[in-house]
Amino acid sequence: MSGFDLAPLAKLLLLAALLGGLPLLWLWRRQRGAAVGSRAWLQGLTLLTLFLTFDLVVFGAFTRLTDSGLGCPDWPGCYGEAHPFAARAEIQAAQTAMPTGPVTHGKAWIEMTHRYLAGMVGFLILLLCFYGWRAKDEKGLPRPSPWWPTLTLVWVLVQGAFGALTVTMKLFPAIVTLHLLFGLGLLMLLAAQAQIYEPKLVALSPALRRGLLAVWLLVLLQVALGGWVSTNYAVLACDDFPSCHSGQWWPATDFAAGFTLWRHLGVDAQGGWLPYEALTAIHLTHRIGALVVTLALLALVWRLAQIGQCRWSRRLGAVLALQVLSGLSNVVLDWPIVAALAHTAGAGLLLTLLTVLMMRGRAKQ
Repeated sequence: MSGFDLAPLAKLLLLAALLGGLPLLWLWRRQRGAAVGSRAWLQGLTLLTLFLTFDLVVFGAFTRLTDSGLGCPDWPGCYGEAHPFAARAEIQAAQTAMPTGPVTHGKAWIEMTHRYLAGMVGFLILLLCFYGWRAKDEKGLPRPSPWWPTLTLVWVLVQGAFGALTVTMKLFPAIVTLHLLFGLGLLMLLAAQAQIYEPKLVALSPALRRGLLAVWLLVLLQVALGGWVSTNYAVLACDDFPSCHSGQWWPATDFAAGFTLWRHLGVDAQGGWLPYEALTAIHLTHRIGALVVTLALLALVWRLAQIGQCRWSRRLGAVLALQVLSGLSNVVLDWPIVAALAHTAGAGLLLTLLTVLMMRGRAKQ
């Protein structure tokens, strides 16, 4: 396929292993009393990988927000090299031709740093899978299922494929959105996996567990809408709040064009320029979804507090407040990058917390 250059792949894999050794060294120093491959060690490695995956998701947003997604226009290397230093002549030529274009020295380093971090996470997940299959029963506890880390490994490989397609298909909106969703899915898989090593029960009734699942699905759908807003650069399609355009609550919209999923960036299904009304439709849909999700989360927060789960109530309430404030700041403050990154981080935190709560509450009879 055009755009794929596998020549630097071996160097990148070696670099991923070297980078992955740094957090492993930290884990070894922190858990000196735990044998490598033990239940406690696997839990520590899972939590460490979860933390780095969260960083990867936020840095992926930074890559997108700085328009660095094509900072290296091939994959997996940069102009066939494992790092931008070796490709400085090609990058300089592209930057000279288009000083504000997709390829600059700064953007190349941002893009490759994202790939290095992704490789490090992939290496740690490979270790999780390897030691997951070698784990044994401990202290009367059953052996943790190795299928969790196996599924996680398959998932990260698919996520890597979408990362490659993001570059080779030139920021195709559907592919970029799926890349974001698979990244968040990886975060949720690791969060769920971390619970199997030290099971903790949160007392939830069957009705509340069903409500929790419904809220989780609503948040996931809203995150997908947010990804569609971001990948289509529709954040400022409505430039004021609570109205959309100069006091208009419902300006002209084109939902058909806005939600045609299989099309290139900035064009409609027929290949013409995507109308501004389509971007407005995308933005308004996300606003309506935000209202629905906020109400659903407030109901969940209230219900958790009512049954004495105040710690979970406060956690979800705090992240919800972060999401509302950062979402408003994107519009009111004209999309500052800090607010946009906080919004992505908040989405990841919400999905992680809801996933952990579902895992801990699933066993109550």
